[in-house]
Amino acid sequence: MSGSSSAADTRWGFLGAGKMASALIRGMIRAGVVAPSAIAVSDPVREAREAMTAEGVTACSSNAEVADRSDVLVLAVKPQAMTAALNELAGGGRGKLVISVAAGISVTQLSAGLGPEARVVRVMPNTPALVGEGTAAYCLGPSVSGEDETLVLRLLESVGIARRVPEGLMDAATGLCGSGPAFVYAMIEALSDGGVRVGLPRDLATVMAAQTVLGAARMVLETGQHPGVLKDQVTSPGGTTIAGIHALERGGLRAALIDAVQAAALRSAELAEGR
Repeated sequence: MSGSSSAADTRWGFLGAGKMASALIRGMIRAGVVAPSAIAVSDPVREAREAMTAEGVTACSSNAEVADRSDVLVLAVKPQAMTAALNELAGGGRGKLVISVAAGISVTQLSAGLGPEARVVRVMPNTPALVGEGTAAYCLGPSVSGEDETLVLRLLESVGIARRVPEGLMDAATGLCGSGPAFVYAMIEALSDGGVRVGLPRDLATVMAAQTVLGAARMVLETGQHPGVLKDQVTSPGGTTIAGIHALERGGLRAALIDAVQAAALRSAELAEGR
């Protein structure tokens, strides 16, 4: 395939059938982007392969077999396993559109392993793709066409939103959207703990905390207003919210979250350097 905007006519191959790959596969099927019969996967874990065959996807015995059956290859292996996966392909990615979701593996590294004819896209998705609310950043290799990018967007937007960034910002995107869900889970857990501290039952506190975060996030996305403006709309003079905001500022919440994103981004850069 030299590049086509018709995802329905494209054969998709996934090297790896873990949580991220399965989220992407199920999202594509659910959105009608591709039929299950047009997808092939490989994975060393038998249970992962069986979970995919239950969806109607073809499970293959090797990465090379997946490559032979596919127009687009999605590399969903761990960064530490990428070199071995590229070696196993042994040129099987030549001339194909190849999408990598492995953290810290650059376009240059992928192109070196796949050959100069491979059309390479680097993607950083996140785990909320499992429930159709993912956020993905992606960057394009030099040989990727506009039609290729359309296919990439069909894949990523079947499980959430996607934004194109320069490759130099992929580590930053990893620190924010790749690791960010864990930071939000920690916030939800802490809010739930706060609810329990003031007398709410744990199950009720957790549901209320999670829905509060979901609702606040949707307000940001759907109103287009700055988070600070929305915060001020809840914050009455001398009221309960400003008392809580004061406590958050005293505890350094903003600085801690900024530091967390920065630390995750720096670690992504270290992984790219093999450290």
